[in-house]
Amino acid sequence: MTTVESADRCAPTWRGGFGRLWSAAVLSSFGDALRTAALPLLAVTLTDDPLLIASVTACGYLPWIVFGLLGGAVADRVDQRRAMWTVDALRGLLVAAFAVAVASGHASIALLVALAFTLTTLQTLFDNAATALLPALVVREALGSANARLMTGQRLAGGLLGGPVVPLLLTAGAAAPFAVDAATYLLAAALVATLRTPAPDRAPRPAGSTLRREIADGLRTLVRDRALRGLCTATALCNVGMGALIATLVVLVTDWLGAGNTGYAVALTAYAAGSLAGGAVNGRLADRLGRTRAVLLAGTVQCAALVAMGAVRHLGALTAALAVFGFMGMVWNVNTTTLMQERSPAAMLGRISSAHRTLAVAGAPVGALLGGAVAAAWGTRTPPLLAAAFFVLSVAALIPGSRTDVPLVAPDDGVTTAHVHR
Repeated sequence: MTTVESADRCAPTWRGGFGRLWSAAVLSSFGDALRTAALPLLAVTLTDDPLLIASVTACGYLPWIVFGLLGGAVADRVDQRRAMWTVDALRGLLVAAFAVAVASGHASIALLVALAFTLTTLQTLFDNAATALLPALVVREALGSANARLMTGQRLAGGLLGGPVVPLLLTAGAAAPFAVDAATYLLAAALVATLRTPAPDRAPRPAGSTLRREIADGLRTLVRDRALRGLCTATALCNVGMGALIATLVVLVTDWLGAGNTGYAVALTAYAAGSLAGGAVNGRLADRLGRTRAVLLAGTVQCAALVAMGAVRHLGALTAALAVFGFMGMVWNVNTTTLMQERSPAAMLGRISSAHRTLAVAGAPVGALLGGAVAAAWGTRTPPLLAAAFFVLSVAALIPGSRTDVPLVAPDDGVTTAHVHR
């Protein structure tokens, strides 16, 4: 583990394990963006049934709801580094085979659905293992900076670079985006495989221990710990709001504002730019306010930005509000993830992070349906206001666990040992 002092905070160096993990994560995000943009374009050439086309996207969410908690439990059992590179190698081979199928004219909607479902199922293990591995690569004081660099790099590669590259790759053929995606997976697997991390410090599991029982133990610890419970509840609530906003943003821009496709592209760019800026300055903000206050500030400002989106009928106002929303969204994401890593018992980090992710993914489609319903009933300006209400509830859920005297609840399963830095 290597770190350097950056101003008044500790930051991970790019050399060594963290640099390779960052490079692997950014490469994978770039490849994911290529595939995510290319799959719907390929789907519309195979069928004109909107339900079948939508099913390709839906299968990107379903595995998290079905297997998310299982992926976290497995991540706590295995060597996370080995699990990550194995999963990425397997995903690379699967996408490479799919690229061959596309190039040879054998692609079908059924194959697209199967690919989306399988890749996301594998992702439930990879993402939870990555969250649990990071504290082994950087010291506690560098976790916030490490998370900010990871999320900013992933947003840059996936949010700004990946999508615009797809039209260029498609000029080389429909299979090109998938071939590049496969290459990013395989290169990321090679990078993670070269990491040198100590073996996980885990007590032996008692005879008869099962994944089901270990998942239950993780959820019990999460529910009993007020701070972790507040973070998880806040995650679920804000992602319902995010689902309502994202699902209806295109209608808000093109219908209520009448800004057309160009206005929608400007709005998305403003959000991405705000997110990158938030990742760049998060460290200074967290140093000044403390991590918990930074999260509370981020949620409060996001509430105001959402109200502005639904109240001011002007593209400039919406663009500014989305930039602020993205800025504070990155502050929220970095600090809630870091707080979870610092607070969770080390041997349960995979299970606790999987609960956060599962609730986040489950909240998005629920919010999308709610957003569509209120837009149909009360107008296209109402989903941002609905989202603001959920963000208010999310901030309120954080307050009980934000006190500095909230005690740590250690697991009582007789299996894991908590290694929590105070």
